[in-house]
Amino acid sequence: MKASSKQRVVVGLSGGVDSAVTAHLLQQQGHEVVGIFMKNWEDDDDSEFCSSNIDFVDAAAVADVLGIEIEHVNFAAEYKDRVFAEFLREYQAGRTPNPDVLCNAEIKFKAFLDHAMRLGAEKIATGHYARVRQNPGTGLYELLKGLDPSKDQSYFLHRLNQAQLAKTLFPVGELHKTEVRRIAAEIGLPNARKKDSTGICFIGERPFRDFLNRYISHAPGPIQDDRGRTLGRHVGLSFYTLGQRQGLGIGGVKEKGAQRGGGEHHPWFVARKDLDRNILRVVQGHDHPWLLSHRLDAQDASWCAGHPPLPGAYAAKTRYRQPDAACSVRSAEAQAFRLEFPEAQWAVTPGQSAVLYDGEVCLGGGVINAVDPA
Repeated sequence: MKASSKQRVVVGLSGGVDSAVTAHLLQQQGHEVVGIFMKNWEDDDDSEFCSSNIDFVDAAAVADVLGIEIEHVNFAAEYKDRVFAEFLREYQAGRTPNPDVLCNAEIKFKAFLDHAMRLGAEKIATGHYARVRQNPGTGLYELLKGLDPSKDQSYFLHRLNQAQLAKTLFPVGELHKTEVRRIAAEIGLPNARKKDSTGICFIGERPFRDFLNRYISHAPGPIQDDRGRTLGRHVGLSFYTLGQRQGLGIGGVKEKGAQRGGGEHHPWFVARKDLDRNILRVVQGHDHPWLLSHRLDAQDASWCAGHPPLPGAYAAKTRYRQPDAACSVRSAEAQAFRLEFPEAQWAVTPGQSAVLYDGEVCLGGGVINAVDPA
């Protein structure tokens, strides 16, 4: 590496293995690396589900092994105002938001980026499994999928804009998770075997219904099937998401020849929410027509290139960890777009993100607003 390419890079150290190896890789490339630990939740931080103190100890131990400075920064007020308030509004409205998407856009690549720039950083880096490249033809920065298809996190990063992408590095996006673990063990990182976090961004792995119950109002109501039969009671529409199978508290319908989905032993799925009448609609069978959609409309769009893609054939994800689905963009504007799918999509959920891809390039996406049944 040439001396001129050495940069001051501020790394978001979360206490996890991915950000730890990120810092190490940047050191190996000759950069001046500084660590920042972000504390973004305070309401019950001493609970068993959300203890940033433990994560900070792990992050500080990593910084000690690598020989880099680490700063503890509190973004709890920004998180509550920019992310959590919107998260609650969406749930109260009966939708199912994805807080990790908003957290990345508003905290990790806005509040954190701004703070890093004030520290004299030329770039920031995180442990996300994604990649950034500058297109030699257009000069635009592109967000690419991570090379490990089982860990790719571009879905959660689709709201990043040109200014953010230009300042961001994702070193582990070039690796598979197994290689990241191997590197961590090889250099003696104390968190080499630490389990990956799977909870809500910065809120942790807690009983979700109990947590949400503390913040939003709810009214119990009937659970009805597609024929209008009452099967039980729900505890509040906000606590359910389309496609949900577990936790419904209902059994099979004791009737032979049950229509559209099989007999009494077929599982039940949440299919619709009737907000006006406070009814949770459920259906039997994974492939019930109410669970299938060929078209969606999205709003609050964000495009990595700064402008929407042209109409045409692309691929999309309507939820994380689903395979890319072939789709057509019928119309795309700065703030809204419509997608059509030749193959019906399962349990497309308002409030979740529809993210658009052209091959390995993530173009951006938006929040699913309306869904047309198959």
